[in-house]
Amino acid sequence: MKKITRLFLAVAFMFTAFSMAQSTVSGTIMDAEMNAPLPGANIVEKGTTNGVSSDFDGNFTITTQSASGEVVISFVGYGKVTMSFNGNTNLGNVTLSPDNTLEEVVIIGSGVIDLAEDRKTPVAVSTIKAAEIQEKAGNWDLPEVLKSTPSVQNVKGGGFGDGSMFLRGFDQTNTAFLLNGQPINGMEDGKMYWSNWSGVLDIANAVQVQRGLGSSKLAISSVGGTVNIVTKTVDKKEGGFVQAMTGNDNYLKTTGYYSTGLMENGLAFSAMIGHWQGDGYMQGAKGQGQTYFLSLGYKPNEKHIFNFLITGAPQWHGAAGGNELQDYLDKGRRYNDWWGYYKGEEYAGGRNYYHKPVTNLSWDWNISDKSTLSTVAYASFGRGGFAYPRGNTFYNFRDANGLIDYDAIEANNLSNPDADNFVHASVNSHNWFGLLSNFEHKINDKLSFNFGVDSRFYNGIHYRSAVDLLGATPTYTSASSPVPYTLTEQTGFNPWKNLFSTLDHNQRFGHDYEEQINYIGGFGQIEYATDKFSAFFQGALSTQSHQREGFWDVQGLGESEKVNNVGYNLKAGGAYNINDNNIVFVNGGYYSRQPYHDDLYTNVRASNELNSFGDENQKITGLEAGYKFKSQYVSANLNVYHTIWDNRILSSAEDTDNNGNSDVFYQSSGIKEIHQGVELEVFTKPLKGLSVNGFISIGNWEYDGNVETRSFDDNNNILSEGDVAYIDGVKVGNAAQFTAGLNAGYNVTKALALDATFNYYSDLYASVDFGADEFTTQNNRGSIELPSYETLDLGLSYKLKVGKENNNVQFRLNVSNVFDELYIEQSTTNIHDVESGYTSWNGVSTENEVYLGYGRTWNASLRFNF
Repeated sequence: MKKITRLFLAVAFMFTAFSMAQSTVSGTIMDAEMNAPLPGANIVEKGTTNGVSSDFDGNFTITTQSASGEVVISFVGYGKVTMSFNGNTNLGNVTLSPDNTLEEVVIIGSGVIDLAEDRKTPVAVSTIKAAEIQEKAGNWDLPEVLKSTPSVQNVKGGGFGDGSMFLRGFDQTNTAFLLNGQPINGMEDGKMYWSNWSGVLDIANAVQVQRGLGSSKLAISSVGGTVNIVTKTVDKKEGGFVQAMTGNDNYLKTTGYYSTGLMENGLAFSAMIGHWQGDGYMQGAKGQGQTYFLSLGYKPNEKHIFNFLITGAPQWHGAAGGNELQDYLDKGRRYNDWWGYYKGEEYAGGRNYYHKPVTNLSWDWNISDKSTLSTVAYASFGRGGFAYPRGNTFYNFRDANGLIDYDAIEANNLSNPDADNFVHASVNSHNWFGLLSNFEHKINDKLSFNFGVDSRFYNGIHYRSAVDLLGATPTYTSASSPVPYTLTEQTGFNPWKNLFSTLDHNQRFGHDYEEQINYIGGFGQIEYATDKFSAFFQGALSTQSHQREGFWDVQGLGESEKVNNVGYNLKAGGAYNINDNNIVFVNGGYYSRQPYHDDLYTNVRASNELNSFGDENQKITGLEAGYKFKSQYVSANLNVYHTIWDNRILSSAEDTDNNGNSDVFYQSSGIKEIHQGVELEVFTKPLKGLSVNGFISIGNWEYDGNVETRSFDDNNNILSEGDVAYIDGVKVGNAAQFTAGLNAGYNVTKALALDATFNYYSDLYASVDFGADEFTTQNNRGSIELPSYETLDLGLSYKLKVGKENNNVQFRLNVSNVFDELYIEQSTTNIHDVESGYTSWNGVSTENEVYLGYGRTWNASLRFNF
């Protein structure tokens, strides 16, 4: 009996002790900026994996494993908060403040994704979080979402996905874009085509814009800066959404996403699929496409995590080229010279079609508490091109309304065997493979380093094809193929079909060549940091080889000489923390950047002949300094920069006989630009539930010195050589050198929020054509200044809790350019004088070919989160 009593007392004591070792901790998580509950925040008992998430109203309750200790509260895009508890504790309202960090966003590939948080020495950076992307993206591409960050301007272009972005006055070819650490700019020319990435914002956790030198560890040498797109990979918890969106001009989009989260067996699966279609803002800019995303993750233990990802956005869309300003004034801002009707259906002869599946396999290895290794192998397979009318008399066939009469063109082709008016495409396909790997090691609490490898292997495939013959049977000959051959195959615009089909060489014309570009680089960084001071040194070395192989029917041109270029970059900087609220920093760097493939040849489309100056590296020098202030209610970033871009090469082409085929080519060498300016960002929370943020960017971007130009025809015959373009002191065009913006958000109630964004653009100049008459004399008149303009965008969000604690329905309405302002976003010509038949509009000759900004547009979406 005594033994039983002792056993009972022992069990009772153990039960009591176990009970006393646990505590219940509760509270409500609040958004400091909006003074509203923050659902989905993570609450984890420090030192354990024991955690819960806050519900729709921000409430949480966690049963801890210890009687006292700390809980760590975090949410994507917000600063962490650590709270102590002792026994059962109600923490009350716990406020999280937004910050620029991206903690807990990146689980996969964190060692190869270049985020500013990976380095303690600051850079000029702006971060757009998932919540803002989800609300404001609507049916826009990424450049439109980024327009409210300093020194960024978006030009929308003529059709879906045709927009482009300028950063500190540099275009997209000179800004590095990364998707989860993987470079996605074109290997040949650095170009970006947003139509290939139409679904990326649906799966984006965050986008970070690093202006200027940035914090990139990779062996890349961007001039304007680096844009990091961080997508979902392995989610921590199960969930998803379904969304339906509509918008102006019959836009419709449906999207569904689901993730299992990281399951107990270590597996995680997520998938997204979507479809969109619409008529487009411009005439004849109708388009449609799909988006898909699959991610499979596996975490066998705390040391390793793997992930396989595939995503793509097959699409086609009508395009609208720049027209003379007079045409828009006479025929409306939506006017498009390329469209008409064919067999009773709207038909755009200018059309983009493409499918670019991207896959990557990543591995993160936590070797120890001090060492990690991240590796990602990737591949993309692009198929498609840009189609547009071809033929000397194509544009002569018009109906009573002035639209292109495609039925009449077909009838003429069928009745006239010599007629050659049809729709052709410049096909630009590729096979691209790459490997990134980065090792990081923390020597001690103050000193750390990393080093890695960046390798890329690229095969570009280029030719002209008949997309729609419209009944024509054109026959071609060339110097390398003197036997006439007739085009009989037409590829069509279907991006799925073109992904899995090929075209024989004897059905290609105009040009037919491939290129091999191989790139291998190494990079490294060392950083020293204390509570007050930090400094870093970073370097990269790379070698890049180019080889071109030309084909024409069965004879071909053969392989060119292989060109090898070595490039490097060096960056260094330091920062001083005056106190917790004030930081100053300075960074400097020098890049020796290899020329693009298209710069190496006298005529990349038709010749293996190398430029005499084409293999020289570009030289980029960057200096920047900054000051960061942060407090509970006001934060600010001030940056100044000075960038020199020297020894640039610029190539262009012209269709002088207006038959849809470029026949005169221009090249300029030794171009030097100087970009300098100051940027200020301010973030404030003046009242409960109200946030007001703004920025001002003041730039001065000019050409320094004159340049030499030359021209040649399609057979590589020199037409002119040694010409001088007098551009010294001329303003760099295409992007506004003064921009300012103000955006405000207000939580009317817990569920209802309103926001407004105002943007102003000034000191905007036309594009500079070095071969144009305006620059062939020393008395040039510079680039014309375009009128300043401003836009106002409005948004409304409403969120309603439904069913389970984390389920909710969100309604979002966006209205862009509320006042329907008419403005010029870009001018591709630089005509000063008003010729006969033209007028002047706000000081600009209407003979100039321009792109107008879109008028008032809108989109509305309904989203169910579960």
